[in-house]
Amino acid sequence: MSETLPKKVENSKIAVHCEGVSKTFGAGNAAVHALRGVDLDVRTGELLMLVGPSGCGKTTLISVIAGVLRRDGGDCTIFGQDYKLMTEDGITSFRGLNIGFVFQAFNLIPSLTTAENVATPLIINGMKPKPAVSKARDMLIQVGFDERMMRSFPSDLSGGQQQRVAIARALVHGPRFIVCDEPTSALDGETGLKVMELLRRLGCVEDRALVVVTHDSRIYKFADRIAAMEDGRITEVVDSASQLKVLSEQTI
Repeated sequence: MSETLPKKVENSKIAVHCEGVSKTFGAGNAAVHALRGVDLDVRTGELLMLVGPSGCGKTTLISVIAGVLRRDGGDCTIFGQDYKLMTEDGITSFRGLNIGFVFQAFNLIPSLTTAENVATPLIINGMKPKPAVSKARDMLIQVGFDERMMRSFPSDLSGGQQQRVAIARALVHGPRFIVCDEPTSALDGETGLKVMELLRRLGCVEDRALVVVTHDSRIYKFADRIAAMEDGRITEVVDSASQLKVLSEQTI
């Protein structure tokens, strides 16, 4: 197992800019203030980890950034685009072209082969099935799959293999922003580290940004920066290379 440390990408730009972002669910006494004026920038070429206790607003924040949820207040732009200026169809189109998702539960379609699962974002974006599957196969080679594995179904694969398929699916359409929600929590320690090595190798490139939501302190070393969140706010953002030990010793 190699010790993969963060690589720095020079000339990085601001991919995501959040300023005073708020989001409330419900109303009156039942209102839940999930985001309370969040300020956060995500840079191109970096892997930013978002950490904090359950219920602190991490998933809500990445959902707002990814255009899954509408914010109530504040400013939020992604590669200079503001969802508030888009129609619902416009948001769907932008998200389909520019954002890739990696989930804790993999979310693979059981009736589709590995290659067909990876091809789904391309087909949704309008590519014909045959070239989409061909491109998916090329992507699967990059995550270490052979011909037999490409023909396999999700039920034939281990958890680590399914997560590799999920990563290939998230990257196949060339998104500029990748969101990973607890990508290692369903995996054993060694497999989780291998998955993070893969995410760094394929995801952290120039003009692309990667955000990983996690409770897993074992993978902090893969981050360029760590943003700690509590009670709907970003409490601090640290450079993982110099302050990783401090955050790792906290209960988050």
